[in-house]
Amino acid sequence: MTALDLHVSPLGRVEGDLDVRVTIEDGVVTSAWTEAAMFRGFEIILRGKDPQAGLIVCPRICGICGGSHLYKSAYALDTAWRTHMPPNATLIRNICQAAETLQSIPRYFYALFAIDFTNKNYAKSKLYAEAVRRFAPYVGTSYQPGVVLSAKPVEMYAIFGGQWPHSSFMVPGGVMCGPTLTDVTRAIAILEHWKDNWLEKMWLGCSVDRWLANRTWEDVLAWVDENESQYNSDCGFFIRYCLDTGLDKYGKGVGNYLATGTYFEPSLYENPTIDGRNAALIGRSGVFADGRWHEFDQANVTEDVTHSFYEGTGSLHPFDGETNPIDPAVGAKQGKYSWAKSPRYNVGGMGHIPLEAGPLARRMAAGGPNAASHQDDDGLFVDMFNKIGPSVFVRQLARMHEAPKYYKWVRSWLDQLDLKESFYSKPVEHAEGRGFGSTEAARGSLSDWIVIEDNKIKNYQVVTPTAWNIGPRDGASTLGPIEQALVGSPIVDPEDPVELGHVARSFDSCLVCTVHAYDGKTGRELSKFVINGMV
Repeated sequence: MTALDLHVSPLGRVEGDLDVRVTIEDGVVTSAWTEAAMFRGFEIILRGKDPQAGLIVCPRICGICGGSHLYKSAYALDTAWRTHMPPNATLIRNICQAAETLQSIPRYFYALFAIDFTNKNYAKSKLYAEAVRRFAPYVGTSYQPGVVLSAKPVEMYAIFGGQWPHSSFMVPGGVMCGPTLTDVTRAIAILEHWKDNWLEKMWLGCSVDRWLANRTWEDVLAWVDENESQYNSDCGFFIRYCLDTGLDKYGKGVGNYLATGTYFEPSLYENPTIDGRNAALIGRSGVFADGRWHEFDQANVTEDVTHSFYEGTGSLHPFDGETNPIDPAVGAKQGKYSWAKSPRYNVGGMGHIPLEAGPLARRMAAGGPNAASHQDDDGLFVDMFNKIGPSVFVRQLARMHEAPKYYKWVRSWLDQLDLKESFYSKPVEHAEGRGFGSTEAARGSLSDWIVIEDNKIKNYQVVTPTAWNIGPRDGASTLGPIEQALVGSPIVDPEDPVELGHVARSFDSCLVCTVHAYDGKTGRELSKFVINGMV
């Protein structure tokens, strides 16, 4: 039996550093370790600050989804200060949050994910030449317009938020903007331009409504072959290429999912509370584990630091969370190997388990039972999960499926704005309080927990979707979601392991590939190479 260790650093294409080490035996990954190689410490920065500091600091955590960080930070304060939220404010927050995700979907697909379709390891596919023609970096026929048009939705964000990224216009009690009819009209025109020129023309090859009529895996397959426009669309080609190259066969992951949900029905969340959150959501929250759905409860979340570069071992709820870093060299001697903590969720009968966050998790929550009339009720990906199982392909299609869905939601919210009514209600700034705010960033569930004492932040903990997905082993030595997803992946060429990149990037981990290959027995470096497909 041949054993080989690969060190991949970094494996992402976004920001920060994601290092991955895998053990390969007979051409298959048998174990994996994911290491977040960068310490940030925003929780430390916020200690002792004014409660509203999170509105300024948190959007700087990420240059890709800063609006999502603002959104959940604002709701954390809304619940802590027990504010009143005018319906217009809820609609504007919904619109801008969704606009950021609509921007991310094509940008991520063309600039970060589909690049790997051009890797020489796929050259045997009969569709390879077409993949190169469409998706080659910078010169592909779909690459450039896809990336350029991806910028349009955040132009809407800038209209209402003043700028993107790093806006701070969402504040406790609403939003700091007073849009005019011209602003709303411009936003609608921008959204329709994006839909007409990318979503329907390039990606779908059909109307939004036609795609959303697909309810089963068989519907999707029939959709591809329905006509030439759909067959040759980027979506149709993506489906055909993934099935031809086997991307539907690996990258399963833990098979258990978490969505904290996002976007509120304005009439149901005028007075935000932690307990009232689930019922007001449009994009539903929920946990799918061991084949069953469970209601999401933030009280069941913990963060384990046994294998993370922080003091101690074991796990704490974020309200009681600690972020006390240690020297990685010291931590390594204690079996620690990542700056990421290990978020876990207490599922009845299963204990504290790892859960996958992201678009596929949202799609599983959307297919759960008992949806209210205002909530997303969409069983397509539950059907796919049951029939073909999770994979790199299914995870990625789930993300793309949200483009037409969110387009329709944003269009509806723009129509609901009442420009004669208020967008802000001044809150009482309570000296003491606890708040929880969360959203579904493009990459998955993103949450803040804030503890306020004596008008200052006593504790602030941020749990990101990337932490849910790339977190290391916990105290029970249970692998994190990406670590588990890498296990079983076939490695055709150890000197160019594009499969590792595809698995990791199907999660769109927000950590930004030089690869070191080592013999598993002697530790000798065998080769050094780049797998990103672009340098």
